[in-house]
Amino acid sequence: MAREVPLPPSRRPAARRAAFVALAALAALTIAAGAVAAGLPAARPVPGGIALVDLGAATGAAPAASRDGQRVLVRAEGGRWIAVVGIPLAATPGAERLAVQLPGAAPHSVGFEVAAKDYPTQALTVAPKHVDLSKQDLARYEREKARLAHVLDTWSDAPPATLTLAAPVPGTRSSSFGSRRTFNGQARNPHTGMDIAAAAGEPVAAPASGRVIETGDYFFNGNTVVVDHGQGLITLYCHLSRIDVRVGQAVAPGARLGLVGSTGRATGPHLHFGVMLNRAWVDPELLLVPAAPAS
Repeated sequence: MAREVPLPPSRRPAARRAAFVALAALAALTIAAGAVAAGLPAARPVPGGIALVDLGAATGAAPAASRDGQRVLVRAEGGRWIAVVGIPLAATPGAERLAVQLPGAAPHSVGFEVAAKDYPTQALTVAPKHVDLSKQDLARYEREKARLAHVLDTWSDAPPATLTLAAPVPGTRSSSFGSRRTFNGQARNPHTGMDIAAAAGEPVAAPASGRVIETGDYFFNGNTVVVDHGQGLITLYCHLSRIDVRVGQAVAPGARLGLVGSTGRATGPHLHFGVMLNRAWVDPELLLVPAAPAS
């Protein structure tokens, strides 16, 4: 895992140092929030969103970039190197920096801004066993939490085939990502995915090519599939009634991963769809092809 390298003290003369600062400021340009560039997700530099940060002209080998020690996906687009940065829901609004390493050059950093965003609160009622855990269930949850954290640390050097994802299942997409949830009146962590309403048994399709890196029955998530698409882009599918893939399997766009269900902590049949970038859950809406208007 790449780690941020502190900049060495500059020994440049003042004029060269000023020019360097000006160049760094230009390179730090973040593509405007909400803009969609060809082949890139929508930019929304807020907690739980995505920042698109210009790293300079796309000449030579790609630079390596990291945020808070986590490697960041870098893609050539429009003749520029663009860092596609997932911003954690817990991020504090304000100035952020990426550590950037160009081949054969000294490391430097590039800045971008994270704006504030308020998420709604959502109250849900579920089976008491999924709120007041027994010792046995709590121990199971802790084991599964550690296992999933290890799986989500996956980094593969091959870039994703696309950053525009097809919907894994047709249905109404909720805007519940980031909502502060209460279960049976007890506050819990914010919702880190998108719930898509679909009937039980509806096939769930891979939204892009990738490799299955986890399958299993989780206490909260139910039957779960995790797919690695490359360079820290990972997708998660929960509450399935059936899993139709195995760990290590390569999947093409549209390949069936399983069937919609209501396993785990769920109020009814639906798909919980999660998208992760550089170990940060981000709003799937920013990468999904827009839903077709209702006829």
